[in-house]
Amino acid sequence: MVEHDALSATSEAYDTAAHTYAELFRDTLRDRPLDRAILGVFAEAVRASGNGRVADVGCGPGHITAYLEELGLAAFGVDASPVMIKLARQAYPGLQFDVGSMAALDIADGVLDGVLSRWSVIHTPPPELPAILAEFHRVLAPGGHLLIAFSATDGPSHPTQVFDHTVAPAYRWWPDHLAAMLRKSGLAEVARMVREPQPTDRRQFQEVQLLARKAQTEAA
Repeated sequence: MVEHDALSATSEAYDTAAHTYAELFRDTLRDRPLDRAILGVFAEAVRASGNGRVADVGCGPGHITAYLEELGLAAFGVDASPVMIKLARQAYPGLQFDVGSMAALDIADGVLDGVLSRWSVIHTPPPELPAILAEFHRVLAPGGHLLIAFSATDGPSHPTQVFDHTVAPAYRWWPDHLAAMLRKSGLAEVARMVREPQPTDRRQFQEVQLLARKAQTEAA
């Protein structure tokens, strides 16, 4: 299947790049106040909706999972790369990190108050993304929140675009298009943060973070 081929290729690529990636991004939040702000909003929303249990899906070396824990959430990480998970466990031995697939999370239905998907869906082939969004919806409790981050395409006429990612093939999404996909999955957009590219950015793309919420009660 395409999904499994893409997942295997991405996992292997991140295994190879894991040590370099961990060094480059360990302190990534230090110079990104907007990211810290939206993560703070996400944490507050999650704490208000339940016991604060959150999955950081595509957690990489675990630095964002650890930050969520600092914000008072019961956070744990999931990543398809075994090497990334090994590094996360070494760096943050007090936290839980598991190897797993976004397309088939080893998490019971409706038990999470939050899911963080921070640039983890960018390597998903577009036809496979609805299934992953449905999986996020499945594991969220009623009223739970998803924060999903991705790079935007060049305009509404381009709902998806391939871009040259250092590690593995990757895709950009037009924000309204992805928000519509979230709605179809049962996740309503609550807020949106768009960061314009800065002159020092390697890629001159808008960065988008969508906060979405699962309904308190599902329609019959």
